Amino acid sequence: MTAPQLSVVATLYRSAPGLAEFHARVTAAAQALVGDSYEIVFVNDGSPDDSLDLAVAMADADPHVVVVDLSRNFGHHKAIMTGLDHARGDRIFLIDSDLEEDPAWMAQFDRVMRETGSDMVYGVQASRKGGAFERWSGEAFYTLFNWGSGLDLPRNLVTARLMTRRYVQALLLHREREVFLAGLLHITGFAQTPVEVLKLSLSPTTYTLRRKLGLMVNSITAFSNAPLVFIFHVGVTISVLALGYIIWLVINRVFFSAVQSGWTSLIASVWLVGGLNILFLGVIGIYLSKIFTETKQRPYTIVRRVHGRTED
Repeated sequence: MTAPQLSVVATLYRSAPGLAEFHARVTAAAQALVGDSYEIVFVNDGSPDDSLDLAVAMADADPHVVVVDLSRNFGHHKAIMTGLDHARGDRIFLIDSDLEEDPAWMAQFDRVMRETGSDMVYGVQASRKGGAFERWSGEAFYTLFNWGSGLDLPRNLVTARLMTRRYVQALLLHREREVFLAGLLHITGFAQTPVEVLKLSLSPTTYTLRRKLGLMVNSITAFSNAPLVFIFHVGVTISVLALGYIIWLVINRVFFSAVQSGWTSLIASVWLVGGLNILFLGVIGIYLSKIFTETKQRPYTIVRRVHGRTED
């Protein structure tokens, strides 16, 4: 069967309320761009509502719709990678299904791609949506990630992006089990062009402070050994300071008969070094856990069934 000119990939998780409108808007945008040569790939990431039932009904009624049903919830980024793996189009448009990103962007992205010859055109927000804490935490995340990884990841990224087939094939060569998609998209390379977009804020973010901290730790340790190098430098610094202090004590005792009294400084030093030891062991443990996860080579998602693609 001839591959479509365009694949639209979106994940489903608690997406039932706006799914019909999303399907209608994506269909209109795709038809305006490529006529009838398109497909819409929905990836059900273990959604607890009736998103799957609605999507399967759409696949039964619309031959352009394909539904990839995962066996459970694996996470947004892993579900996206699975959707890209099932997309067959010459170009792939990735977008969230929550209606905060406009499917009509694909026409603008397509125009920029043709003008620049880029392999990926991606959306960035002029200013991050949400309240003051969300904006501050987002800025802090990008700053720490870029510092820790040595990369220059663009700030305020959105999910929506248009990619060529060769770019997606290169992206899918990354097979790590701990997926940080923004980093993988960046290091895959090729010509990438940003487009400023206005993302709506229709619902509160599902990324709590705890999830953001977890994402930051996962992303930095997945792309950099900077924390391990930092541990080495701190260890060297503490050793040099401790050696200098010991030499100073010896000189005072031998030449000036001065003995330092009191245990406060000693106890403080023990607590400081003990706390650093626990912290550094925890950092090393994170890297060991990643090695443990990667060496098992488990699939990062499991597909239960593909609906709507008759040849499968």
